[in-house]
Amino acid sequence: MPRLFMKRAKQKVGLTPGTPVYTGEKKIEKVRIRIIDYDATQLEEKEATTIEECFPFKDKPTVTWINIDGLHDIELIEKIGKHFDLHPLVLEDIVNTEQRPKLEDFGNYIFLVLKMLYYDNKKNELEAEQVSLIFGSNFVISSQERVGRIFEPLRERIRKGKGRIRKSAADYLAYALVDSVVDNYFVILEQYGEGIEDIERELVTNSTQETLQAIRAFKKEVIFLRKSIWPLREVVNSFERGESSLINESTVIYLRDAYDHTIQIIDTVESYRDMLSGMMDIYLSSISNKMNEVMKVLTIFASIFIPLTFVAGLYGMNFQFMPELEWRWGYFAVVGFMVLVGISLAAYFKKKKWL
Repeated sequence: MPRLFMKRAKQKVGLTPGTPVYTGEKKIEKVRIRIIDYDATQLEEKEATTIEECFPFKDKPTVTWINIDGLHDIELIEKIGKHFDLHPLVLEDIVNTEQRPKLEDFGNYIFLVLKMLYYDNKKNELEAEQVSLIFGSNFVISSQERVGRIFEPLRERIRKGKGRIRKSAADYLAYALVDSVVDNYFVILEQYGEGIEDIERELVTNSTQETLQAIRAFKKEVIFLRKSIWPLREVVNSFERGESSLINESTVIYLRDAYDHTIQIIDTVESYRDMLSGMMDIYLSSISNKMNEVMKVLTIFASIFIPLTFVAGLYGMNFQFMPELEWRWGYFAVVGFMVLVGISLAAYFKKKKWL
């Protein structure tokens, strides 16, 4: 568990259950509230300056999407929770950004927690933020830690009236938000796939210590990715198979498609994890092979010089009665013999394909 989260979690010790305490980082200075109210014939979109501007939309027959960027304003969260009659534990979970993805049915509304992932190209690391969705019969309240662009294509579809979203109820809007988060995982996985391919090529051609560090970094982030995505399967499955009256039969088939995408993402993450584990084994094997090659060369040189060292040591004992010492051609004969022995051993090793 991150030390920073543990430090912030201490703030909640001893408090009454349902007391909202923000445990994340303040990622934007001012909370941003955007409202989109629509049906098949009309559309109203505006950015609210106060949370009270959202309250009149509760009882309208149209579908209202209230998006809150920034969760550090506890008073604002409490106000919207009181007006929409949200359970205190829901408010607590919204501002507790270390929640596991989950779905809870409260009868007149459904509460979902998702993890939205970003890849920071400047820092070269994966970042996550919590997205909470609350939808009832005619409204969807989404909240996230900062202003993001993942939901912008969905807003554009609503503005232009593309697809069936303007003709559907709030449950389809909730599905569309979940689908946007799921589709963004494919973008993240594509970036990781390209990075893993680059490491694989480097591993085959010229692996270094930096290659090992890159493999470890990717493996760590893939584990984090799996931790964020794996519970999503259960969430989407519960969303699809739920018996809530808020979910129309016409939306179930789309939820089933989102579930299929979730399974595909999980399979891809598992494949990446297996690939990285295999690459780690390949790296360690290549290091071992390189070491074996070095030891092989050293052993061959030692095998050649052992008999030469024996001859040199034999004639270096300086006994008085050694006939070769008085022979005029003794030195050249010994050197020639040593050269012949060296060449013969090298030829033998070459024939055995040890060289």
